[in-house]
Amino acid sequence: MWNLIKPRPATLRLWQFGLLAVVFVFWYAMTKPGLLPNFMFENDRQAAFFFGEPLRVIERIWVWFVTDADIYQHLGVTLAETVMAFAIGSAAGLGGGLWLALSPMASAILEPYIKAMNSMPRIILAPIFAVWFGLGMGSKVALGVTLVFFIVFFNVYQGVKEVSPVVLANAKMLGASQKQLLRHVYLPSATSWVFSSLHTSVGLAFVGAVVGEYLGSSQGVGYLILQAEGSFDINTVMAGILVLTAFALA
Repeated sequence: MWNLIKPRPATLRLWQFGLLAVVFVFWYAMTKPGLLPNFMFENDRQAAFFFGEPLRVIERIWVWFVTDADIYQHLGVTLAETVMAFAIGSAAGLGGGLWLALSPMASAILEPYIKAMNSMPRIILAPIFAVWFGLGMGSKVALGVTLVFFIVFFNVYQGVKEVSPVVLANAKMLGASQKQLLRHVYLPSATSWVFSSLHTSVGLAFVGAVVGEYLGSSQGVGYLILQAEGSFDINTVMAGILVLTAFALA
């Protein structure tokens, strides 16, 4: 029978960091020549070539942030693109979701087009945005906005549609205006949906920024990863991935 008792916060953190330590120890053991028998590769160095070495990855991060301190400009560009994409996409998704949820006619007309755009793999828009907005920050922000918008839009739309008919009828019976209904009924109903979508949208904003940098740019963490990939420097690639993951979580 499953143990349904939730661990204490301190114990939970200990287990989480312990799991992370196990992952790094396993990574180190599998990529250290001669430490463990490796049945996947012809020689011991191939594992390190394909997966990198954790100590070298940490060393690369240390050089980026401390020794050379040359990542801050690239990281600042990526974070600025992410924040702008997140803010614009969230605001547009919130406004669009509220508008269509409260406008049955507009919803009926635009619904198939919105579903069609949502079904399209939006990563393929990156080259088009690069032509439209150039290789600067604009194309990365535009790609991030397309990724964030639909997540927020559909959550807000569904949240407004989930308003209790009884609550809505009682509010109208008490003489609530449309503005009061929006403020006291619709928005509170959609709040949990909105915050749920924002958690997902942060990661997608990072995806838009990094993919855009990866396809064409002269700065940003995605650019550093692309440069490292071109020289088969898997340790720098893994270092870039870890840095992006840490900032996305933060």
